[in-house]
Amino acid sequence: MASAASPPSAAVPSHTPPPLLREFSYWLHRYRRTWRGTVVISVANPLLFLAAIGAGLGKLVDRGGSSYLHGSSYVAFFAPGLLAAMAMQTGFIEAAGPVFQSARERGNYRAAAATSMSPADILGGHLLFMAFRLALSATAFTAVVAAFGITGPLRALLLIPAATLTGMAFSAPVAAWSVTVTRQARINGVFRFVLMPLYMFSGTFFSTDQLPRWLHGIIACTPLYQGIALCRSIVAGTATAQGTALHTGYLAALVLLGYLAARRTFTRRLNG
Repeated sequence: MASAASPPSAAVPSHTPPPLLREFSYWLHRYRRTWRGTVVISVANPLLFLAAIGAGLGKLVDRGGSSYLHGSSYVAFFAPGLLAAMAMQTGFIEAAGPVFQSARERGNYRAAAATSMSPADILGGHLLFMAFRLALSATAFTAVVAAFGITGPLRALLLIPAATLTGMAFSAPVAAWSVTVTRQARINGVFRFVLMPLYMFSGTFFSTDQLPRWLHGIIACTPLYQGIALCRSIVAGTATAQGTALHTGYLAALVLLGYLAARRTFTRRLNG
């Protein structure tokens, strides 16, 4: 007697993206509706800044022949500093407000945590999106820099990972902290009293050699200073293997430490 035919098995998807990529796709989907607003920050702002510096302040500084520029034009000095500072600002903005809002009671982190996604998956996907945003902004900025003739195409390409790493050195630690924040005012305070002083005194607009000597060691320990030094050495063509390893190693260590800290704070907040 023939045996009864076995019921057909349920169809199994041939490929399911990892949870980390599903979280990344969520943020990418949101960005598709808001990307036009970032064009102003990523393209228009550097274009206006560099045009104003090149045609105005830069010519006055070059005419004075400042020894702190080591023979380069002021716009060539300023552009990599502005790129690193922009990466810092973008990294902070992407990691502060969105993480704070997502971790609240009705935030999207809570919805994602109710599924099979772990806090580490949620963190990893969001950090991946932050890196994407930083790389995109850095690409737009370096295109403007290359168009102004400040640096060649090859060096401009090297600026993209340098700026992305600089931004992630802020994004990862800030994400670790922002997920624990309960009041928006605290984020505003850090932006005003931490980021703005870094922006002004880490070598973006003028050489840190012009500051008091006792400040040099403190400033050299800041991630923005390291990012500016890395980007500036690429533009000036003065990058060395030792110097590049020092700058990238410092920034990469901050990314790693920030990620490890964020895994703990995300798990504590989302599983609590």
